[in-house]
Amino acid sequence: MEKSILIIGACGQIGTELTLALRNTYGNESVIASDIREGNENLMNSGPFEILDATDYDALEEVIAYYSINEVYLMAAMLSATAEKFPMRAWNLNMNSLFNVLNLAKEKKIDKIFWPSSIAVFGPNTPKEDTSQSTIMEPSTVYGISKQSGERWCDYYFHKYGVDVRSIRYPGLISWKTMPGGGTTDYAVEIYHKALSEGTYTCFLKEDTELPMMFMEDAIKATLQLMDAEPENVKVRCSYNLSAMSFTPAQMANCIQKHIPDFKISYEPDFRQAIADSWPGSIDDQEARRDWGWKAEFDLEKTTKEMLENLAS
Repeated sequence: MEKSILIIGACGQIGTELTLALRNTYGNESVIASDIREGNENLMNSGPFEILDATDYDALEEVIAYYSINEVYLMAAMLSATAEKFPMRAWNLNMNSLFNVLNLAKEKKIDKIFWPSSIAVFGPNTPKEDTSQSTIMEPSTVYGISKQSGERWCDYYFHKYGVDVRSIRYPGLISWKTMPGGGTTDYAVEIYHKALSEGTYTCFLKEDTELPMMFMEDAIKATLQLMDAEPENVKVRCSYNLSAMSFTPAQMANCIQKHIPDFKISYEPDFRQAIADSWPGSIDDQEARRDWGWKAEFDLEKTTKEMLENLAS
């Protein structure tokens, strides 16, 4: 059976690059992009696109039937910093969109789901270093609460109804192709843009705030790798820990200064500092390595070189 894939939230930071990667792999016409707004030129010109509200079950069901969709990547979400400003809107979007997709799979209208979780599922009582797959969570943000709840529902639908749902707890993501969308780790993208355009950056986190991060190319690779894995190799049905690198804003600035010696950074922590303080500094992802062969390619040095070269060109 030919793959027919629907990306929900295709115009976001991950969705844009994921859509293009899937189209490159399976063909433009086999990957339907959708969002509540249109995306960038590359996305819009490369294949089919539908305006779609992921919280509208009937509209979603109609698109799935029209294109004979068998796989859904649900990338629509309100991220951590924005969700703190609009708690109920975030909860409704993040949870209702997931229930819609899970229920369509339960009704055998789609075969496989990818749903992203996040390191935001962890909280202030979680062990900070090498945070394990199964540990204390107790998230303290709206985004984290919705993601932890989503993980439990994914696991439930797999065991109760046999729904083939797969998930990754993404760390902070860094990309030169798309801007971030209101997360607590957004500084790790903004800093490169400001380094090149202004030679200075004011960071909204403290200089010693260590957080897990990943270059977007690795995140896309991991997502496709997990979705291609044989079902019997996907042992974790809530969401997999995933790791690539951990660093602080000061370490990132030092790395940039190797390429731009005059670059300067200052620090003015805002409400996002409390969110970052509740998250781990590093992640243990041995289950992903064991079950489906995950291995990151980009460290901070390689990421910095890639970001600066591409943003400057």
